[in-house]
Formats: sequence, structure tokens, C-alpha cells
Amino acid sequence: MPDAEGLERANWAGNVVFGAGRRVAPTSIEELQSIVAGCERARPVGTRHSFNTIADTTGTLISTARLPRLIRIDPAAREVTVSAGTRYATLARELHAQGFALPNLGSLPHISVAGACATATHGSGDHNGNLATSVTALELVTATGDLRTVRRGVDPDFAGQVVALGALGVVVAVTLAIVPTFQVRQDVYQGLTRAALLDHVEEIFAAAYSVSVLTDWSSESSRLWAKRRVVEKAGEADPVPMEMFGARAVSHPAHPIPGLDPVHTTRQLGIPGPWHDRLPHFRSGFTPSAGNELQSEYFVSRDHADAAIAAIHRIGDEIRPALQISELRTIAADDLWLSPAYRRDATSLHFTWLPDEAVVARAVAAVERQLAPFDPRPHWGKIFALPARTIRASYPRATDFLQLAGSHDPTGTFRNPFLAHTLGLA
Repeated sequence: MPDAEGLERANWAGNVVFGAGRRVAPTSIEELQSIVAGCERARPVGTRHSFNTIADTTGTLISTARLPRLIRIDPAAREVTVSAGTRYATLARELHAQGFALPNLGSLPHISVAGACATATHGSGDHNGNLATSVTALELVTATGDLRTVRRGVDPDFAGQVVALGALGVVVAVTLAIVPTFQVRQDVYQGLTRAALLDHVEEIFAAAYSVSVLTDWSSESSRLWAKRRVVEKAGEADPVPMEMFGARAVSHPAHPIPGLDPVHTTRQLGIPGPWHDRLPHFRSGFTPSAGNELQSEYFVSRDHADAAIAAIHRIGDEIRPALQISELRTIAADDLWLSPAYRRDATSLHFTWLPDEAVVARAVAAVERQLAPFDPRPHWGKIFALPARTIRASYPRATDFLQLAGSHDPTGTFRNPFLAHTLGLA
């Protein structure tokens, strides 16, 4: 529910009510600088699509949604600079209109650029990094109210400042690398068996530009979402098989969650369209996903993908009462210190849960027990219960990040209990 200034008091799912004593949405950079300089405690908030307390604070919650809109394309440099609160759907339409694209998008185009990059949100594809890997520069307001710009190739600790969880300041603008626009077709295949999935994990995810497997962890339940870049030869598109790994192409649109109306989803059935209308699962003009849900996600090295997937299959009956759907995706390795794909190609196991926190807590505990042998890294913005020591041990640059945060925010303006618990950033 919005407060008197029209700002929401809770996250998107409603499971976290913000404890901030003040919520603000400045309309200029100068106003933002003044607000931050006067804060003892503050946290930036994006489109609130996090399911834990990462954005919460007892101090001032700062939204960048009302800062001046900026989408500035530099064709020569193949870059776009965009205001932090801009949603991907808005940016994508403008880029496409000018003949450009981003290499990939998440399943939801509703999320803000800065928030998605700060938490390493991602799409899928063996050769596609998470959304933050497109960042070439950031402009942010520091704890002292100063405006600072950092750029890849210039600042030696740049890789520690992109996926920063809001711990270094309030990002006001993001510069992203862009590519020429392209067309994508989306085909959905039904009937992927557990045996076929486990026998062909690498081949399945290498079969298209972006691949997702949707499953409820029963033996015959899985669907395969294949998003292929359209390449024409002699005026004809490359042929697409009607069957993949024993799964058959569907003849009608499907929703990732069985039984829900596919009107919310992007165009399927192999009809080519612009990248931004196919790479996300959901259309920007509709309520995303199921709407009423909780989410968890874990990243394991791609070397362990088949074993990790098999481990979750073994507890399918145990977690299914809490589950709406799971999604399996792949993400290319990167150099960003707090990215779950840091220095390892990753497979992600995503869980969309029913909105029952007690039931979900039991399911999360079961999932984490099964994934423990595979050094899982949780998505920073979703529900998890892994101990802080386990999380920190999984990130080789965690100590470097703590030192970076200490030097950029020595008074702890942007710290909160979530950062203290997960990283020891007290």
C-alpha cells in the first residue's frame, strides 16, 4: 500500500514491509545528494522485486524512480546511458527503435536497470552473462553526498562496484554496452522427461540462444523454452525441429506455470519478433509471473548441473506442496566480485513458491541441504537461509568487497542487517 507520497510500503510480493522511518523519491540529483548527505542510515530501492530485506532500513528508503528520465545512446561507442530507475521494458523499446539491443534480458521486463544490475539478475544462455555484465560505467551518489563516476578499464576496483547490493551508494545512472538489434523466435516443447534432462543437460542448454527448463520435479513434467536468434539464409529462416530430446513442440501458447492464462506471456509458436518481445517470458503490460508468490534461486557450477538437478529431483515430493514452478537456466562466467557466476559458468535452479512463508521455509531448508555439496550461491534478492560463513566462503573476493565498502562508506550509511548477516558488513 502506498504512503502519503505515493511510495510503496512493502516489496512486490508483500512479504516484506519496509521498516524505514522515511521514504523519499527525489526529483533531481541535487535533491538526492542533499538527502543522502543528511542521512545516518539510507538504502536505495528499485522496483521492489526482491523477496528478502536487502533493501530495508530503519532510516531513509530512497527511490530513484522520479529522477529525470535519461536514455542517451552513443552509436559510435556502442553504449547507452540510462537513468537508474528506468525499467528494462522502456529502455528496450527505445534501443530497438534506434537499431540497437541488449545481449539478454531477464524473464521480467518490469524491473529497473540499476536494481537488476546491483543484484546480478539474469536471463539464460550458455554464452550470455547476467545483466550486470553489460555495465561499462556507473554514476552514483556516495555517503557524503558526492557524485562519483566509475568506469570499466579505468577504475581498478570497477568489478567490485557493479554487483554491490546498494552498499556503496545510490546509483543514479548506468552505462551499458549495446549490440545491433536482432530477431528471436520462441518455441515451447512439452514432455521433457527427467531421464532425458539428466542425460542431455549440456546439449539441452546449448540448443538455443536462450534456454529455460520449467519443471515441478516430477518425472514427466518438464517443458523446454527455446529462444533462438533468427538467421535467414537465401530468404528462408533456419528450420526448427518439432521435437527436442523427446519433447514435442506445443501447438498453443503456454504459461510457465501450468494452468495460468498465457495472455501474460511473450509471443511463442515460433513467430519471429524483436529481441525484447521474446527474450523475457512475460509481457511488460501485464502483471508479471503469478503475481502472488515467493521466490528462491541458487547458482551452482555448470560442471555440477546434472548432479544438482538430480539431487532436487530426489526431494520433488517433499518440496512440491510449496512449489508453483521451478526454472533451470544457464549463465556465463564473469569477473564481477559478488556475481553468483563469478569465475564459473553457472546453472541456476529457481523456485517460484506459493505465498506461505512457513511452508516455503521448510522447502528452502530441504533444497539447501540437497545443494550443499555443490557450493551453491543464492540470488541476493530472493529467499535463502544459508549461513553467512557459507556464503562468504563461496566468493573469493568477499573480503576485498568488505574493504571496498569500508573505504567508500566508512560510517555505514548504506549498511543494514541483511548486509551484516550475509556478508559481515556490520
